[in-house]
Amino acid sequence: MKSLARLLGLALLAALGAMLLASFGSGSFTAHMIIHMGIVAVAAPLVAYGLRDTRLDPLPGVIRASPMLASLVELVVVWFWHLPALRRIADGSLALSLVEQASFLVAGVLLWHACFRPKDGRLAGAAGLLFTSMHMTLLGVLLALAPRPLYGGGDVTCFGIPLSAAADQQLGGVVMLMVGALAYLLGGILLLAGVLREDEALPANRPPC
Repeated sequence: MKSLARLLGLALLAALGAMLLASFGSGSFTAHMIIHMGIVAVAAPLVAYGLRDTRLDPLPGVIRASPMLASLVELVVVWFWHLPALRRIADGSLALSLVEQASFLVAGVLLWHACFRPKDGRLAGAAGLLFTSMHMTLLGVLLALAPRPLYGGGDVTCFGIPLSAAADQQLGGVVMLMVGALAYLLGGILLLAGVLREDEALPANRPPC
């Protein structure tokens, strides 16, 4: 299973890289967000699970981050790259866009790696993913409901579809909500359900008095 997850994650990263090259220069925030969410919410958990506790694991036990710390790192990275000034610079430089997406991948793998099996239990992992879902939701709502475009004012093309700057930003915010926030929320709920199942099994495993 880990080998398959790792292979799927790497294949998805290659596809998203090709998508970045194909869409670069279009100015579409929606295209950017599709690639971003594909990396942090789909490819990153596959890669993190595929590398966990293998000889390829980049995060040995001595440097594993706590889920909440990893979530804070993800928050800083994501919000930093969505500052309007940084967004304009990255959209104008392919090299910087690749650095941006690489930072999303590192932060995403760090987060999912920390939350899948944290040292302090599944509850900490669930808390880390639920907190990430909250700040992803907040950013997605701010982008979708902003009264004016934050990332340019002209029409753009999203994979061949013409959009106004306002509609493009709103659609990008919806992508963040539908893919990013929901992926972290689902991951947190699944880990929390595991905690509850473990708690229910404890009385049955206790020896009789």
